[in-house]
Amino acid sequence: MKILLFGEYSSVHWTLAQALRRLGHEVCVVSNGDEWKAYPADISLIRKPGRWGAVSYLLRVLHLLPKLRGYDVVQLINPVHFVDLKAERGVRIYDYLRSHNKRVFLGAFGYDYHYVYDSVVRRTLKYCDFYTPTREVHHEWNIANEHDWLYTFKKDVSIYIAETCDGIISGLYEYDMAYRPYFPEKTTFIPMPIETMNDERLTFYSEETKTNRPAPTPYTTNPTQDSKIRFFIGIQRTRSMLKGTDIMLRALERIVVDYPDRVEMVKAESVPFDEYKKMMRSSDVLLDQIYSYTPAMNALQAMSQGLVVVSGGEEENYEILGEEELRPIINVQPDEEDVYRQLEWLVLHPERIPQLKRDSVEYIRRHHDSLKVAERYLEAWNR
Repeated sequence: MKILLFGEYSSVHWTLAQALRRLGHEVCVVSNGDEWKAYPADISLIRKPGRWGAVSYLLRVLHLLPKLRGYDVVQLINPVHFVDLKAERGVRIYDYLRSHNKRVFLGAFGYDYHYVYDSVVRRTLKYCDFYTPTREVHHEWNIANEHDWLYTFKKDVSIYIAETCDGIISGLYEYDMAYRPYFPEKTTFIPMPIETMNDERLTFYSEETKTNRPAPTPYTTNPTQDSKIRFFIGIQRTRSMLKGTDIMLRALERIVVDYPDRVEMVKAESVPFDEYKKMMRSSDVLLDQIYSYTPAMNALQAMSQGLVVVSGGEEENYEILGEEELRPIINVQPDEEDVYRQLEWLVLHPERIPQLKRDSVEYIRRHHDSLKVAERYLEAWNR
């Protein structure tokens, strides 16, 4: 098949493209690299700031369009943000792609009208980015997202694309629940793709080798390190409230004070992404987010490398995957005290960490291996 993946979110499309290529398909990824994360793309579309940046970006998109014809499948990462244009211009790009390619699919991977509407209006989940059982989550990001998706042209574009596309692929439980009530025949859940082929620690923990090699120390993947549990947290100061990182940080700082001889905090704040990944890989436990039912790409990538993840891990997540045995995710509620209790449990039960690490890797192998995920995409696209 000839496949065009338009836009990027945390390397979902690039990882999927790599797997599709290994399966023998021709794939082109067009994206801005998910902005500061700078993920790879076959065609890089980066919008520079200012008026001239906007004009030059639009001219480049228009020049590129004739090359984006004749694909068997086009998938958009988002109904609006697949391209860095206003919604009223982006929808014209969508119409062009729909007219000159066989099938166009919409990805449900992040904030869009249907997810924000489900969160703000329908409130089908017990908690999410916008509310918890005890409080409303008000900050500038939520206020902006609510306004943009519910009260601007983004709403109309999102509904139009969802209604006219050939199918909708949801990547997490929350996003699936936002679309399925309205488009039950068009919505297909497919787990996020994670590369699992070339990581040494994946081989270390594999079923074939884990019984024949010495187990890791209870605290670290590197036996030469000290015996403290290394908790890793990434901080984006301007976005820390968006995923509840501010709450997790407060709980972790309390743990460090209460258990100084057992815990080490590794904090990545405003560091280049490559450095961020190195710091994460040297750790034992990743603190990711508290408002989700499910682990997203950052947490899944950490799990693939043998880290224990503290994030969303509700039963609905395991049910949509069909997982009946593994429970490797340390599920936390959107509350500082609950985060503290879960972290303290890890500190007081270090003997559980090696098995949680092995279960994390196995969880990724079962449900998120990029080749398995790519095959599910092919099935959905062909269906």
